[in-house]
Amino acid sequence: MPEHDIIIVGASAGGVEALQELVRQFSSDLPAAVFVVLHLPPRTRSLLPEILTKAGQLPAIHPENGAPIEPGRIYVAPPDHHLVLERGHIHLSLGPKEQHHRPCINVMFRSAALTYGDRVTAVVLTGELDDGTAGLWEVKRRGGIAVVQNPEGAAFPSMPLSALREVEADYVVDIAGMGALLTRLARKKGEEKRTEVEGAKMEPQLTDLTCPDCKGTIWEVARGNGKEYRCRVGHTFSPKSMLSEHFAVQERALYSAIVSLEEGASLAERIAWQFEAPVSERLREEARQRQMQAETLRQVLKERMSFSLD
Repeated sequence: MPEHDIIIVGASAGGVEALQELVRQFSSDLPAAVFVVLHLPPRTRSLLPEILTKAGQLPAIHPENGAPIEPGRIYVAPPDHHLVLERGHIHLSLGPKEQHHRPCINVMFRSAALTYGDRVTAVVLTGELDDGTAGLWEVKRRGGIAVVQNPEGAAFPSMPLSALREVEADYVVDIAGMGALLTRLARKKGEEKRTEVEGAKMEPQLTDLTCPDCKGTIWEVARGNGKEYRCRVGHTFSPKSMLSEHFAVQERALYSAIVSLEEGASLAERIAWQFEAPVSERLREEARQRQMQAETLRQVLKERMSFSLD
C-alpha cells in the first residue's frame, strides 16, 4: 500500500481557524510534507506561516520558487502566487487566475495529482463557493485520497458541500479527528478506503460566452459529472464561479452605464447655452432623457433579486 506523504489542503473563508486546529494535531515527526492554499488578497503580507508555526509543532513557511520538498514542513502559498508541486520541488506561478483566485486550490491539487498520483491526500476545508472540487476530482482520478471536512462543522460549508456533491470522498471528518487520520495515512496505518473515479474525455466545446476577467472566448470542458469554463489565456471557472463573476460584471456594467448617462446629461446642460435656441433646446431635452435613463437603471439595480448559489 503506498504511503500518502503528500498532504495538500485547501481552505477559504473560516480557513485560518480550521488550519490552526488541524496543524495542532500533527506531531513533529510527521512523515509527510503539507501544502496549504488559503484564498488571500493580492499584494498583501500574509502572516499565515507564523500563525501555523505557533499553532503546532511543524514549521510553516512561504516557500521560495524552486524550494525542495521536505517531510515535516508546511508550505503555504504566498499571496498572488499559485503553488505548483513538481517532482521534488515547488514552483510558484503567476499564471492566470482560476476561480478568480491566485493562489487557487484547484491549481495546487491538480499539479499534485499529476506529479505524485497515489501518494497524495487532498483535503477540502471550510470556504465559500467551490474552489477545490475540480482539483479533488483530479486527485481521485489519479489514485489519491479525498478527505472533506464535515460540512456541519465548517464555518462556511459551501466548499465541502460542493466537493461532496461532485466527488465521492474517501473520508468525511470533523477537524478534531482529521490530524490523526492524515497521520495514519502518512504512516500507512489503518484501513485505506478507496472509491474509484472514472476518467473523463476532455474535449473542449466552444461557447458563446466570454471570460469575466479578460473577455476572451470561453471553452466548456468536461470534468467528471460537471463542467469547467476556460478562456484562451487560462482563466478557469466552475459553473458557480462563472455565474458569480458574470453577475458581478453585469452589475459593474450597469453602474458604469449610469455614470456615463449622468455625465452625458451634465455635459449637455453645461454647453447648451453656447448654441442657438433650437440646438440649445434639443441639448436640454437630451440631458433630461439621459437623466431619466440613468434613473431607470438605478431602479433596475434596486429591484434586482439576489439568491444563494448553495
